[in-house]
Amino acid sequence: MTETEMLPATKPAVSTPRRSRRFNWMRELALVPALVVLLIIGAFVSDTFLSVGNIVSILTASAALALVVLGESLVLITGKFDLSLESTMGIAPALGVMLVIPATSAGFGFGLPAFVGLLAIPVIGAVIGLINAFLIIKLQLNAFITTLAMLTLLRGIQVGSTGGKTLSDGLDPFTALSTTTFAGLPMAVWLAALAFAVAGFLLRYHRAGRALYAIGGNREAARAAGIRVDRISMLVFVIAGVLAALGGLAYTGYVGALGANQGSGLILNVFAAAVIGGVSLDGGKGTMLGALTGVLLLSTVQNLLNAAQVPAPWISAVYGGIILIALIISRFAGGKAQT
Repeated sequence: MTETEMLPATKPAVSTPRRSRRFNWMRELALVPALVVLLIIGAFVSDTFLSVGNIVSILTASAALALVVLGESLVLITGKFDLSLESTMGIAPALGVMLVIPATSAGFGFGLPAFVGLLAIPVIGAVIGLINAFLIIKLQLNAFITTLAMLTLLRGIQVGSTGGKTLSDGLDPFTALSTTTFAGLPMAVWLAALAFAVAGFLLRYHRAGRALYAIGGNREAARAAGIRVDRISMLVFVIAGVLAALGGLAYTGYVGALGANQGSGLILNVFAAAVIGGVSLDGGKGTMLGALTGVLLLSTVQNLLNAAQVPAPWISAVYGGIILIALIISRFAGGKAQT
């Protein structure tokens, strides 16, 4: 075979990845004009929609969701997923608070200092992530069933330990993340921005971050290349647990109370934000910029629907439609069937 005859066979292998990368960037950037359109619509729906106070409210609400989406996105990139993050964002701050508040306020009665309770929150998230990682990576249990069972288990523990009550007394130290401001924005917003910036930098420029894409793309090939697949995968689950716990702390500050069902149903929004932002359910694809724009889009949609006084059932219907659209986008962007 001559050199000229070989050229046509080599061109598609080079151009296809370039077209795929260009399409992914276009899909991520396409959310920016969508956000602008939503803001314009919101300005017509409510006179206060574009006010500084409402924009800060959107960003504050986005911070809690963003931290959980970041954790889920990292897990998805490695080719796994974690349904229990919605329960982690509820039980971690709940247990942290109950270590501090008195028994008369539905606490454990230990009366520990507030900083101990605050430190316990990310530790609890890390422990939950480690347990998930051990079951899924080491024991090789099915990730869907395992994390679904963990979601149910943690939700039951949270409701049982709180007696189904909403914790609202003595929460000042636990709401500070969303009530303390810097440069006009709550610290929760700055924390989420920093977390996304660090994750985005590592995924793009650090070998450990690039290893996540390799693991999600082909675990066995990554293992053959010398990547410590199991260790990195377990670490990702732990990090996701910590981020979900911090997201729960941010949400507690935003609401000003800690409900017995905090985080319930959030996982659907988490997956929607990640997939809309270009994170593949099949693993190995996705960027932090895309995931972040997905979060902002969903938070803006919710704020807009609330401003328009849309009934709660219809808001659920809209979110269900968004998730279906996200799955369709993921299907055709990935180029293969989802199983």
